[in-house]
Amino acid sequence: MIEVENLSKHYGALRAVDDVSFVARPGRVTGFLGPNGAGKSTAMRAMVGLTRPTSGSTRILGARYAELRNPGRVVGLLLDAGAVHAGRTGRESLRVDASTLGLSASRVDEVLDLVGLTPSEAKRRVGGYSLGMKQRLGLARAFLGEPEVLVLDEPANGLDPQGIHWMRGRLRTFADRGGTVLLSSHLLHEVEVVADDIVVIGRGRIVAQGTKADLVGAGGALVRARDPRALADALAAAGLTARDEGGAVRVDATPEQVGVAAAAAGVVLLELREATGSGLEEAFLQLTTATDRTTDRSMDPTGAVA
Repeated sequence: MIEVENLSKHYGALRAVDDVSFVARPGRVTGFLGPNGAGKSTAMRAMVGLTRPTSGSTRILGARYAELRNPGRVVGLLLDAGAVHAGRTGRESLRVDASTLGLSASRVDEVLDLVGLTPSEAKRRVGGYSLGMKQRLGLARAFLGEPEVLVLDEPANGLDPQGIHWMRGRLRTFADRGGTVLLSSHLLHEVEVVADDIVVIGRGRIVAQGTKADLVGAGGALVRARDPRALADALAAAGLTARDEGGAVRVDATPEQVGVAAAAAGVVLLELREATGSGLEEAFLQLTTATDRTTDRSMDPTGAVA
């Protein structure tokens, strides 16, 4: 679990992070979203002691990051995939980390295989890596200590579609096994697919937070029938709440429940599918339009507090 309480970081008059509070819970993926310059990276660095906060605190599994006995075995970090010695090979870089964490060399081979870096790629110097390869190496470092918590800033940056698909599945598996994931990304579709909870930040302050369903909108099922009146009667008889929506009917139930109710009443369906809410992208734009720093470049011309 990650507990962020009243976290602030000021650079002179600029409030890069301003009184941010939220909880990332075990067994769930928390998406941490915001426009460029919103304060996401600064906040994440402050959470793990890389930036000294002006005020507030963060506790990871009940303790400050600096108080963790061997933090790399508890928290897997990916905050800057390029922050690796360019002259070392990928394998050498991971072996140094493994030695620091008290891990065997065999663990290095395990994570290299996990992230899809081949033996020949692992022997190459990091300075010659593509962005995607650096990102895979960064993910290998995050998973190296078999942590309970992951803090990842733009982990899909530079990955190809296959790599993004792998990462999504890996994070979902990690959370389903009880791990805590805090994920920042500009790839809103990927966040929407994998996240359970969403925290949206703009100009240093939280503008919205809640479950994905809360922010994106209710789902349910969309259904159309040859006889709309018979469908309405069948849904009512089954105790299902429904409302007309542009020629179709949105039902607060799963498609399976709707299908069973229709079949029991002998109603012929023309369409039955899972409904979606407004979508994360639409919700994100609505929530952050007023705080998008591109509308006021004087706030942060360098983008240093993304």
